[in-house]
Amino acid sequence: MKPEQSRMARAALQLGVRDIAEAAKVSTQTISRLEKGEELRERTVEDIKRAYEVAGARFVEDGDWVGAMVRATDSRAEV
Repeated sequence: MKPEQSRMARAALQLGVRDIAEAAKVSTQTISRLEKGEELRERTVEDIKRAYEVAGARFVEDGDWVGAMVRATDSRAEV
């Protein structure tokens, strides 16, 4: 997961840094570090990605293009 994908998913899901940090069981500083592009342990990034996926996000990469998609509002899981 790329930093911009985290920002996109968080915005689309209308989640705050605290929300996703709590769901991923990491600190808010860890989410901020990810979104700034700082290096994190692979396991930590996977935990954050999993939390987004549980909340309804999917991540796509196609060459130079990256993105985040979310399920329709009425079918989103609670974080």
